[in-house]
Amino acid sequence: MSDVPIAFLLSGGLDSSLICSIVKRLLPDTEVHTFSIGIAGCPDLVAAKGVADFLGTTHHEFHFTVEEALAAVKEVVYYIESFEQVRASVPMYLLTRKIAEKGFKVVLSGEGSDEIFGGYLYFHYAPNRDEMHRELVRKYTRLYLWDVLRANKVGHAGGVEVRCPYLDRDFVDVVMGTDPSLKMCNLKEKPDGVHAKMEKYLLRKAFDDQDQPYLPSSLLWRQKEQFSDGVGYDWVNSLKEFAEKAVSDDEWNNRHRRYIKDAPRSKEYYYLRRVFEEHFPSESAQNTVPKDLSIACSTPEAIHWNPEWKNI
Repeated sequence: MSDVPIAFLLSGGLDSSLICSIVKRLLPDTEVHTFSIGIAGCPDLVAAKGVADFLGTTHHEFHFTVEEALAAVKEVVYYIESFEQVRASVPMYLLTRKIAEKGFKVVLSGEGSDEIFGGYLYFHYAPNRDEMHRELVRKYTRLYLWDVLRANKVGHAGGVEVRCPYLDRDFVDVVMGTDPSLKMCNLKEKPDGVHAKMEKYLLRKAFDDQDQPYLPSSLLWRQKEQFSDGVGYDWVNSLKEFAEKAVSDDEWNNRHRRYIKDAPRSKEYYYLRRVFEEHFPSESAQNTVPKDLSIACSTPEAIHWNPEWKNI
């Protein structure tokens, strides 16, 4: 329900695609606009186009270059007030500006699904239902520092409001009140006799309608892709390469002197932190940035479940 036209962020992944499919089914006579962005030929663009064609949406596909993305880094760091999640924030910022130019004020997004259903790949290693649930609670209660912060601040910076249906309170109550063992992964197990119990099996199976498919089977059972990877590996690699040149070896070797606490773990983070300090020089500003690791499989919790990741 809205007084203005609503658009949809469509990455081609399960979460955003399901939202589009549900709304398209609820409002069959309404024109649904979907938006995606990436470097030409990247995985997300290909997948999003397939979903848009399947659902019959009015699809808008935008391409960006590495140069455009690098040029936007400094203002994105300012808008998100953080040196974390920049990889994903830059493409999203470029996209929300395009959406605003098209006249849309509100977009729906798939944020939050991974945190309540256990969609990250390291959840395959959850040892038992109790630890599974504790980690889901930990991820969910920190969303305001991570993905939701990104969606909210980047969206408004670009000129649109991002809404997250998976984080509806009633829906979260139902999902988080579900037996955690139903969310655990076990690829050797096929509860329906056909599909392996992969991440977010519960959500996938709920919309596995053979008579009136919500999504193509290949997408409904597609493995998760990180947004920053899905929009194009060239962007991530170029940001790393740019930082390698922007941060001298002398600066890097003396990082522990400049940053006595929480020294950057790569030249990429050294550069982003330097940009952050240009905007927000006070120590109190730095203290607002979360100290957790943003890549799920690198967190202490994930390494506890799978020690092989420790030195990767």
